[in-house]
Amino acid sequence: MSVDVVTFGCRLNLYESEVIRQKAAAAGLSDAVIVNTCAVTAEAVNKAKQSIRKLKRARPDARLVVTGCAAQTEPATFAAMPEVDSVLGNEEKLIADALRATEKISVGDIMQVTRLTAHPIDGVKDHARGFLQVQNGCDHRCTFCIIPYGRGNSRSLPVSEVVAQARRLVENGYREIVLTGVDITSYAVPGLGALVKEILKNVPALERLRLSSIDSVEADDDLYDALANEPRLMPHLHLSLQSGDDMILKRMKRRHSRADAIAFCERVRRLRPDVIFGGDIIAGFPTETEAMFEHSLDLVDACGLTHLHVFPFSPRPGTPAARMPQLDGGTIKQRARRLRDKGDAALRRHLDDEIGATRRVLTERGGIGRTEQFTCVRLAVPAEPGIMLDVIVGGHDGRQLLAA
Repeated sequence: MSVDVVTFGCRLNLYESEVIRQKAAAAGLSDAVIVNTCAVTAEAVNKAKQSIRKLKRARPDARLVVTGCAAQTEPATFAAMPEVDSVLGNEEKLIADALRATEKISVGDIMQVTRLTAHPIDGVKDHARGFLQVQNGCDHRCTFCIIPYGRGNSRSLPVSEVVAQARRLVENGYREIVLTGVDITSYAVPGLGALVKEILKNVPALERLRLSSIDSVEADDDLYDALANEPRLMPHLHLSLQSGDDMILKRMKRRHSRADAIAFCERVRRLRPDVIFGGDIIAGFPTETEAMFEHSLDLVDACGLTHLHVFPFSPRPGTPAARMPQLDGGTIKQRARRLRDKGDAALRRHLDDEIGATRRVLTERGGIGRTEQFTCVRLAVPAEPGIMLDVIVGGHDGRQLLAA
């Protein structure tokens, strides 16, 4: 009887789900379903609930365990569901004995956790790139965000342990590694840039190193230097921007201004001309006027964004933004649609520029690969996942490149 782990949300959850599989095996767990939830939006929580009901119908006799950020922040909500046998917090889910616990709720005070424990993995099933957690938690309190209450305060893995895990992934055949965490640019002494350099110096067989989402205001000189001089550090940065309007950024309690974001992109582009930027932007934050929204809309061009993640604002209970004057749902949806249209147009321009170029891609399942800039390429002939191929770009379909 199998143990299935169902994952929602970020790359960090994906990494931790692999740890959960290891711990479940060590605990001798069988005939169970573990749902690793996300809490970033109300929609993410609702999707988890829907999935729980569906999973229970599919496996009515299996033990159903709910964990992750939504379980940490809303344990009673999931404990009240008749389908759920137990609810585990974000620390408890990584402990073998806790996975066997019979208590309905086993959720500790995440704010009391001060140390990040290493949980080495050999890789993530069905993924061509390796994921490596270097940090967890967040010390900032953006007014819209519940994640610090699901993850706790920032804590980092020692450099030596990061390097050892990177080496392990490469020895297991991974040619690309993604550094992940909640706020990786807050990586503790010696800083994210120095960590990148240490990995590349001490794991020479690693062909590609990629960063997950970063907060540009925390970028240090070592990171700029690595972007300029380390070709194995991939020229793709996904930025936590959230808005292009200074007043909204202040109400969000973000630490950067619109000018800061633009200056960062200009500086990095001078250092690394082939860099591609992605960005998270929230549509319809409380008090956002049409003029304020226009500032977010034109930030796409001002920063030269290519890959856009648009989040229609949804209030998270317990956050200051939930108590601010809300916009109506129709306005939020309309603004999110306009932002997505803007992002689609920016992506098409990038795809147009790629036609005729030769790009080195890392192959994935489903007959696709990813360029160094993380652009998706549909391969002319499907290849085994996890290999490097040089392809000529023959065209695109508006969403991905097409190899000639």
